[in-house]
Amino acid sequence: MRPSNFKKSVLATNIALLLGTAVSMSAISAEADSAVTADDNIEKIEVRGIRASNKANLNAKRFSDAVVDAVTAEDIGKFPDGDVGESLARIPGVSVSRQFGQGQQVSIRGASAQLTRTLLNGHSVASTGWYDQQAIDRSFNYSMLPSEMVGGIEVYKSSQADLVEGGIGGTVIVKTRKPLDLDANTVFGSIKGTYGTVSEETSPEVSGLYSWKNEDESFGILASGAFSQTDYQRNGVETSRNWSGGMAPTTFQQERERTALNLALQYRPTDALEFGLSVMSLDLSANNANNQIIMFPGEDSCVQTNPGNGNCVLRDATNPGVSYAAGYPEFGAAYFQTWAREASMDSNTVDFDWSYEADSFTFSGRVGNTKSEGGARTALVGEYTNNFSDLVGTWDMTGDQAKFDIANKSYDSSILPGSIGIQTWALEDKPNSDEETYVNLDFEVPVDFGVITALKTGFRYADHSVKKQGFKGQLADDYVATMRPASEYFPGTVSSGAGFTIPEANRDLILSDSLAATDHYTEKKDAYGTVDEENIALYLMANFSTDGIRGNIGLRYISTEASSDYYAFNSDGEYSDTISTDTASYNELLPSLNVVMDLAPDVILRTSAAQVISRPNYADMFATTSLSNFDSTQPNTQVASTGNVALQPFKAFQADIGVEWYFSDDGMMSIAYFMKDVSSFISTRDAHNQQIGLDIPLYQTSPELSPCGEDQADCWSVSQSTNVGGGSIEGVELQIQDAFDNGFGYSMNYTYADATSPGENYPDGNSVFSDSSEHTVNTVGFYENDSFSARLAYNWRSEYIMREAPGWYMNRKHEDYGTVDFSATWSATDYLDVTLEAVNIFEEDSLQTGIYADGTAPQADLEGGFPAWSFEGEATYKLGLAFRF
Repeated sequence: MRPSNFKKSVLATNIALLLGTAVSMSAISAEADSAVTADDNIEKIEVRGIRASNKANLNAKRFSDAVVDAVTAEDIGKFPDGDVGESLARIPGVSVSRQFGQGQQVSIRGASAQLTRTLLNGHSVASTGWYDQQAIDRSFNYSMLPSEMVGGIEVYKSSQADLVEGGIGGTVIVKTRKPLDLDANTVFGSIKGTYGTVSEETSPEVSGLYSWKNEDESFGILASGAFSQTDYQRNGVETSRNWSGGMAPTTFQQERERTALNLALQYRPTDALEFGLSVMSLDLSANNANNQIIMFPGEDSCVQTNPGNGNCVLRDATNPGVSYAAGYPEFGAAYFQTWAREASMDSNTVDFDWSYEADSFTFSGRVGNTKSEGGARTALVGEYTNNFSDLVGTWDMTGDQAKFDIANKSYDSSILPGSIGIQTWALEDKPNSDEETYVNLDFEVPVDFGVITALKTGFRYADHSVKKQGFKGQLADDYVATMRPASEYFPGTVSSGAGFTIPEANRDLILSDSLAATDHYTEKKDAYGTVDEENIALYLMANFSTDGIRGNIGLRYISTEASSDYYAFNSDGEYSDTISTDTASYNELLPSLNVVMDLAPDVILRTSAAQVISRPNYADMFATTSLSNFDSTQPNTQVASTGNVALQPFKAFQADIGVEWYFSDDGMMSIAYFMKDVSSFISTRDAHNQQIGLDIPLYQTSPELSPCGEDQADCWSVSQSTNVGGGSIEGVELQIQDAFDNGFGYSMNYTYADATSPGENYPDGNSVFSDSSEHTVNTVGFYENDSFSARLAYNWRSEYIMREAPGWYMNRKHEDYGTVDFSATWSATDYLDVTLEAVNIFEEDSLQTGIYADGTAPQADLEGGFPAWSFEGEATYKLGLAFRF
């Protein structure tokens, strides 16, 4: 018997025993109506302050039938962290991917972030991306949502029949506030200034809320909004991908403007009937420039290699003015480039919900639409540098982070040719969109069928459409290149990775010149693709309760019909002029069971088991054959990728068993074992040096660079999406928290997750789930009194794998990462607070190394632990004022 089957059998036996106990206890029960429901036990809490918030979180966990953890705002506008993603990272079993200085994606219990389902007030949220190097997936970008607009978050780690499917890892439900829950004429406002230690810029944030309801409390209106403008800077070092082992000090600069607006209406004409309408608009402008100086120490500079793959890890360049490769004297000692992007994304949702509670049934539902648009227009300025004589010294890549000891680390625009212009081959526009229209209907009937206390059934329909596009900028027939002095494109300098100073780009000028050079755009057929899904779900769930035992059992049926439009690609290297469509469908039955037993008045035994699915990522479903880096001037970066709309979903059986001891109103200790047996998995199969019928321009002009030989310019890496055998996840969660009468308190949790999948499921050959850390630790200590509160938090996760192939960054390992954060609030008056937040106080660096086995990577820089990418840690500080009355 396989270990996973054994674990399922043991858990199934335990659950069967619990159900058997429930039935027998019901048989000897003298009063059928003596069963106590979860709602009867819930302590009503007005959430104010850290201690009260933690207490509300405990109650949400304790009285839920499922495995749930919660994060509750201390008060209006006082979410525990300034970043929603950071707050989620405090929950046991939750890890957050921090890209571009913010928590963006959530991984739960060892499953990848793409296997987490996020809902806003119980419904889907359309989401796209602003970054052209990220795949289109189903994850939600938490950086879009200001924490001031969030009232609470629930994280479901187990499933139940009435929960929207799609989260093998888990389901995150973000909740905003409603007007009838607040006092009439509630007003909140805040203003903050944010300072970053890398950018050395101070940026503003403002937010506000107003809520009104009539005297009868039958009608209410709530309006809230938030705006922030952030000058973000990320300094690091990136590998140059096969250019003579050169490493590139890199500076990413982004000007973010985030606007969030929410309007919520509630109408309760009777105690039994309620209607709600919510309109939310999230908008992010994210124009950016990525500046880097790619240095070429020369082919003869290598003094130490990795014995496994021959990759040079230590270079000593002693010849000033050396060219980057023998035989190319016209090339300089370095190449300087700036990729500029005009980027944005938005998300707009209209949601109408209702609830009618009669004596014999409850009917509730919602209908709505959510849509998002995003993407980036790109431009490039890049030139080989002058052969400046002080680029000599050592390049040390023997550790996790590249180190440089060279004569000069400070450069300005004088290293560039006197006159430069736009690289016209890089003019592109890459928009994408996401939209869903949905209907949810739910019926609940109280019953008295022995231990069965209620039956719940429902229906959900969702029509989801995703589109990606790409357009190539075309020059006018009489186009004459606009050449400018280098100092106009790069008027100043900026700090960069590894202690370098490099030219700083005038991003707006680069973008405006690129737009002026573009006469019109033509569609890139390889970039076009759509996915349309019609999803139907039906479920039936029974709630049961008897002396000391409660829970639910249910079955959810789902049906999905999918189609993908694309331009077909033939063996002659040409795309059709007409659109083709591929279709597919699948059906699944998803049983679930949750059982909670009171072992003692303050001790709970909790078990669950369910069959769960996550639908394939859209990037894997596009039937298009996409050509990545077709015009790139670097070898081994050209990838032809083909998706498959007929992919079956990720499928898993999951179960857990845990004990929770609530030793005080504020204290809890728990231990839980969880497992997921993944029977169906989605991955890509990669093959290198393949012919697809299309010559690559680089190998036509420089045939000696072709990995397939000088006579073969048609030399691609080919990537194909496919269903493969699965893997397994098992682990343990430990949690403890308490608060004391002297105002101090703490919470600590640790998660161990062993998430493995056969190495052949991944192009990099590593048998570990994406985004999965084996160890995660969270600790929080706090103090509060009537006028002051403070929190000190530490969050750490062990190494994990980031997979972005076939994009530019490919697959790599992120080394272990930990941050120390601090927040404090002083109540100057009953209505005015002074707040301070500090994130990543010790400026932990983000280190990313190669993980491919020797000889298997598209380029050696991603093999054998080579320090492929590293980014300097930034501490951010926020000082603010907030008022509420």
